[in-house]
Amino acid sequence: MMISLTRIMSATLRFCASLLLVVCSVTDAADKPNVIVILADDLGYGDLACYGHAKFKTPHLDRMAAEGARLTQFNTPMPFCAPTRASLLTGRYPFRCGMNGNPAPDGGPVADAMALPANEVLLPQLFKQAGYATGMVGKWHLGHKLPEQMPTGRGFDEYLGILYSNDMRPVELIEDTKAIEYPVAQATLTRRYTARALDFIERNQKTPFFLYLAHVMPHKPLATTEQYYKQSGAGLYGDVLMDLDAGIGEVLGKLKELRLDEKTFVLFLSDNGPWFGGSTGGLRGMKGSTYEGGFRVPCIARWPGKIPAGHVNNSPAVMMDVFATVLNAAGIVPPDDRVIDGRDIMPLLTSDAKSPHSAIFGQQNVRLASVRDDRWKLHVVAPRDNFATLNKPGERWIDPRGPDGVTILAPYEQYQPSAHPGLVTGDESLPMQLFDLQADPGEQTDIAAQHPEIVARLKKLYDEMNRNVPAASPRAK
Repeated sequence: MMISLTRIMSATLRFCASLLLVVCSVTDAADKPNVIVILADDLGYGDLACYGHAKFKTPHLDRMAAEGARLTQFNTPMPFCAPTRASLLTGRYPFRCGMNGNPAPDGGPVADAMALPANEVLLPQLFKQAGYATGMVGKWHLGHKLPEQMPTGRGFDEYLGILYSNDMRPVELIEDTKAIEYPVAQATLTRRYTARALDFIERNQKTPFFLYLAHVMPHKPLATTEQYYKQSGAGLYGDVLMDLDAGIGEVLGKLKELRLDEKTFVLFLSDNGPWFGGSTGGLRGMKGSTYEGGFRVPCIARWPGKIPAGHVNNSPAVMMDVFATVLNAAGIVPPDDRVIDGRDIMPLLTSDAKSPHSAIFGQQNVRLASVRDDRWKLHVVAPRDNFATLNKPGERWIDPRGPDGVTILAPYEQYQPSAHPGLVTGDESLPMQLFDLQADPGEQTDIAAQHPEIVARLKKLYDEMNRNVPAASPRAK
């Protein structure tokens, strides 16, 4: 009888312990915040009404900023697509994570085979290990040749989107690892991406989730549906932004509908500066340029109850900070076997805190090109704005990756180089130029000669970081 009683007590204790583990896991899951990162493609610093654009209508993003926080000095580490996306998902500068260029199926053997190294640890992998549902919708651009290089091979439970830019042929819509549409009806992509994001949120409302929504627009070729075409009064670019903005409004609305509002951290960003037709908000250069117009992008964050409404912070931050910030918000420890360049910028989103970085660096292809702090920017390598040379008055520029008139709406309304989105004036580009970004945000006047001590300080920081650039990569001298 004693043995039986002992067994009963032991079984009861085991049951209670198991029940406690279940209750704790449910409680832990309930306490974990959802995370949504929304990344626009080639959206300029000045493209949103809340960042000063007078014509483009973006009421949902404006409301997101009014209900949350807006950063005015948020940077990308490179002014191109893939390196920035790699930095967002790894928390590391492109030269560290090995993504210094853009994979492209039509760019030759090297570009076609380019992929983020397999040993890099990505946000979806870390969230998945922590018990999150992980989903991606939109542009990947970190490898497309093999299934293991695609989103579902790098930590995402599911994927719908284009594996690279929408002007790289073939433009195929992929679900998980299989092509489900070719050629793609690009006019409907923003609508379909939004619908898939809403579906993911609906299906995972009782589970903590990480959603990476990487919209295709406003990357060229610009495309939108008849619902928004010619509705903005601000040209095709404005129509496309209306479509994009409406979709983000639907995502925020779904969170409210499902009562997930206060437990969901939402970030909105862009991967680099704008293409023709967009706006840098008065900055020099554009996408591809190492002037501020190539690097500086919008950053809006919303988390009711955690981030104060209407907050604005003017301290510099960089794309890798997204990695550290969302992990810390979710209570997930980043990998400790590698350098993580990102820092938790929640203090910037909630207070008047200063930047956690003594300096932020910009790359030009494989080389470090520039270094900046909260005021000064030193171009060690001569800054460039190559796309500005495409404008030849009296000639119509023919985009070698232009729309074919079948897969998108309005093929003849794509913008020309004459619609340059940034400043093209200023001192001639030379190495070792210094600009005061507070007094001269458009980088018009080089004042290196007047401030040799600032040049020396920034160059020292540059040299220290440049020593970390792999020896196989050419280094700036």
